[in-house]
Amino acid sequence: MKQRIELNIEGRQSGRSSSRELRNNKMVPAVIYGALEPANVSIHVNDVIKYNARAYENALMNLKSSDSKLNGKIALFKEVSIHPVTRVPEHVDLIAIDINKPIRVSVEIVLEGKAVGLAEGGLLNIVSRQVEIECLPTAIPESIVVDVTQLGVGDTIHASELNIPAGVKLISRPELTIAAVVEQKEET
Repeated sequence: MKQRIELNIEGRQSGRSSSRELRNNKMVPAVIYGALEPANVSIHVNDVIKYNARAYENALMNLKSSDSKLNGKIALFKEVSIHPVTRVPEHVDLIAIDINKPIRVSVEIVLEGKAVGLAEGGLLNIVSRQVEIECLPTAIPESIVVDVTQLGVGDTIHASELNIPAGVKLISRPELTIAAVVEQKEET
């Protein structure tokens, strides 16, 4: 079971001036929706920066708040808006989830091994680095590992060939190409 992260949030006023004031105080305006009544909240900028990383993708967040309607709820980071120049988070969308209901998420694909087709002069072409799955929030895999050692020139791996864990349903098209070893063309 994946570890859960405690995320401190507080209620906030909506509006441009209150959002600007929050940002000046190292807080990021956020909205939470999903399995509860939508609410305007704020999160410390350091928490947003820390948890908006691939290592925390699909991490379950235990919300800690003085608001009893939000305290103890479980959420996922849905989207983080980043300022294009300063690279500071400007807004966060959190989605509250019901731990007992399946959700759809994208999961990273990790390729392992060295394809035999590389020794034959081929190139490994990675087409898709993620697939969409559906499962209970507690069953979200951190990644799906694919062994590419058996791929020769002209061979491909499709989503239907992935080793999907029990309790996880593949939502991406089965014919989605994950990786292929292609013939290296000489430049003319």
